[in-house]
Amino acid sequence: MKIHSVKYNFIMNSILTVAGILFPLITFPYISRVLLAEGSGKVAFATSVVTYFTMFASLGIPTYGVRACAVVRDDKEKLSKTVQELLIISGITTAITYLVFFGTLIFVPKFAEQRTLLLLVGITIGLNTIGVQWFYNALEQYSYITTCSILFKLIGMILMFAFVREKEDYFVYGGIYVIASFGSYVLNFIRLRKFITFRKVGKYSFKPHLKSIIVFFAMSAGTSIYLNLDVVMLGFMKGDIDVGYYNAGIKVKTVLVTCVTSLGTVLLPRLSYYVEKNEKEAFRKMVGKAFNFVLVAASAVTVYFMIFARESILLLAGEAFLPAVSPMIILMPTVLAIGLSNITGMQILTPTGREREVMYSIWGGAVLNFLLNLVLIPKLASSGAAFSTMLAEIIVLLLQVYYLKDVLQGFLKEIQVWKIGISLAVAAVVMIPFRRMADFGVFVTLVISSVLFFGVYASLLFILKEPFIRSTAESGINMIQRKK
Repeated sequence: MKIHSVKYNFIMNSILTVAGILFPLITFPYISRVLLAEGSGKVAFATSVVTYFTMFASLGIPTYGVRACAVVRDDKEKLSKTVQELLIISGITTAITYLVFFGTLIFVPKFAEQRTLLLLVGITIGLNTIGVQWFYNALEQYSYITTCSILFKLIGMILMFAFVREKEDYFVYGGIYVIASFGSYVLNFIRLRKFITFRKVGKYSFKPHLKSIIVFFAMSAGTSIYLNLDVVMLGFMKGDIDVGYYNAGIKVKTVLVTCVTSLGTVLLPRLSYYVEKNEKEAFRKMVGKAFNFVLVAASAVTVYFMIFARESILLLAGEAFLPAVSPMIILMPTVLAIGLSNITGMQILTPTGREREVMYSIWGGAVLNFLLNLVLIPKLASSGAAFSTMLAEIIVLLLQVYYLKDVLQGFLKEIQVWKIGISLAVAAVVMIPFRRMADFGVFVTLVISSVLFFGVYASLLFILKEPFIRSTAESGINMIQRKK
């Protein structure tokens, strides 16, 4: 089995990330204008509700499975046994979850109102179980993951433009969401035979998995609470229209977070492998580069989209969604917070077996988010939900930094934060006269402003010889020279 370099995997994952960005940028402007805030809010509410059931069905295996399979990927027999055991566990929890899910559709009035839509989106619970995405991540099969994902996104896009024509078509859009997001999971399951055998390998041993799975489940439960609870609570406390506004702001944040955390998806199996092989220096260097990447990228996109939140919402969803501007601005700092906590939690604590501390930090954020939502959503609606989420993400990061206070210095010693801060401040100041003089359409304004902002930012980082930009530039020059 061929294992590609981290650079190759990052390129593949970058392509996947770009596809993940382009799909909502192309589809959401159309969907928001056809379904309006109420229709898009119904689908957003349904997907958020089903996310909770999916969380119970998967039971922490999506994260634990990456680590468990990564450390035995060189032994087909052990790998097959591990995958079979995890599939049996998730199969049992999925069956139990579906029983509870069907029960809520009968006894919870809000769910009963959207029973058909929830049943449709609920198909993803089972697809997520058989999809074993964690297996392909563990084996670093990013070429396959990227190809399948892009293919089904294209299919979804074609179906959306063909069949979603009126505001009542939100049910059709829910079905297309299932196909576009989870259709490839059927192929994942069929393709498993290429890597493992389904023949029983020795005596099954579930106990060694359960302790870690429960911890990872607690982590995913906490994460799901503060990532989806705001949408669910908005739906119950305010209604589908407010969910629609909030969802528009979340779309921008989600796209940016996907960009910033794309490197982490690639690094988790490799870092787990380094820990297993006790390659401490390789582990340290890779995590240090991840920190540098996130600080350079996330801080810039956070500031830019706070400045141009209004234009972003107008382009993405139209004037009907202007109430989404305030939630979006409030949510933007979470891009940086999530990017950093993805490193501290998923790239340092998790590969080194300290997932219990990740769980504590996530639940700290989840409890804070729930309490703040109770107070702020009735008063501030979508802006209150956004503020709760932002504070929750910051708390998660601060707790993880506290747990790692003795080791972070070694990872951060090569990062020169002051150079990033100066470059960011100058780029932001340049935007002040531009905003006053700009008299273009929304799209042209965003294009020119992004080129100007990120151009000034990157140029200053290069002039100041910021390590990440310098090493990236040197790698690019060397690659060009080799081609010559």
